[in-house]
Amino acid sequence: MRKLILLIVAGLAVGALFGHLMMSVPGYWLIRVGDTSVQTSFWFGLVLLLAAFLVLHFILRLLSGMIRPVGRFRTWNSRARNRRAMKRTVRGLVAMTEGRWKRAEKTLVKAADDSSTPLVNYLSAALAAHYQGNYTQSQEHINQAQLTTEGADTAIGLMQAQLLIDRQQPEEALAILNRLDKQLSNHPQVLKLLKQVFLSVNDWEGLRRLIPRLAAQKLISQQEREELEFKAYRELIIFEAKNPSDIERVRSLWADMPDYLRGKTELIVLYAEALLQANEDTIAERLLNHSLDHHWDARLVKRYGLLNVDPSRQLVKAEKWLQERPNDPELLLACGRLSLRTGKWTKAQEYFEASQRQRPSGVVCAELARLYASLGEHNKSQLYYRHSVEMLAKSLPSLPQPSDANDSQPDGKRAKKRA
Repeated sequence: MRKLILLIVAGLAVGALFGHLMMSVPGYWLIRVGDTSVQTSFWFGLVLLLAAFLVLHFILRLLSGMIRPVGRFRTWNSRARNRRAMKRTVRGLVAMTEGRWKRAEKTLVKAADDSSTPLVNYLSAALAAHYQGNYTQSQEHINQAQLTTEGADTAIGLMQAQLLIDRQQPEEALAILNRLDKQLSNHPQVLKLLKQVFLSVNDWEGLRRLIPRLAAQKLISQQEREELEFKAYRELIIFEAKNPSDIERVRSLWADMPDYLRGKTELIVLYAEALLQANEDTIAERLLNHSLDHHWDARLVKRYGLLNVDPSRQLVKAEKWLQERPNDPELLLACGRLSLRTGKWTKAQEYFEASQRQRPSGVVCAELARLYASLGEHNKSQLYYRHSVEMLAKSLPSLPQPSDANDSQPDGKRAKKRA
């Protein structure tokens, strides 16, 4: 109600103002054509001009609509087809979600020409064809997507790479991903797929260089990073150690390795083995010395006992460790072996027997058997050889033996007896 009153008051004010203008600004219009003339007041002529303009505008719009009915129909038809295409696209995507690949592919391709997003239709159809095993048809849909949409190279390339990985064709996928990686540095999905491909083709060098980029983009956790780095460096050291003449490559890997990995026993042993194969025993000894001073591990002790750099110096070092760990069976075994290298037979015997008392072992029994045989004590040698075989037999799988009551005869002889 209040708005209505305001409108009435405003209308009266405008009318009063217009009336005042008509009274205070007199004038007239004179139009003369030949002997005919028309004269009217200024304000009435102004109203006529305004009315003529409105009528002319309405007539022009009407004529324009009558002249272009086909264009209007085409526009309407295009919008209608687009709406139908969108509905079909939705039905196709729903069918994809439900696992009805054939129906999804057919529906999505049929709707692609009229769809406002043909890229989505063709890529989804390619995925549906891939799940059906129709790889050729899938590639055709990807090619069609490339033709219909400009600037979609990244999306199309990622789709191709993912499908190739699923088809167990990692080399082809790697070629696409390397091209995308050059174009789009540190693209998250590209990096993820590169990690997947490097693992599948055992490209440990590629994975080693990729890991920092994955971590920088927060695409892997700290735990996964450590696991991947450990695996990559381990496999690289194993591979490079096959060529002892190129020990510098192994050195370079060890130098580039993160500090926390240099404390991993398995990597230390692998590096030490590589150094020994390259006849760099002294460096291997220093490595094992340093590692055992900071990180005690039975595997390192065992490898140290097998070194032959300076047995006397090594034995002194091992006996120093033994003061801190007098009951360590692996260290006692290492001291026994180093004693053998220095010609201290009695001391070697004592260390071996002490190791055997701490933890019975077939290896220690074999060392004692060999030592006693060399010393001419054959009875003791035979005893320890028997102990060694018995301990080794305990680790064998349980399998039938000829001594079993039901298996005392070979299969062929049992068959003849039955006959």
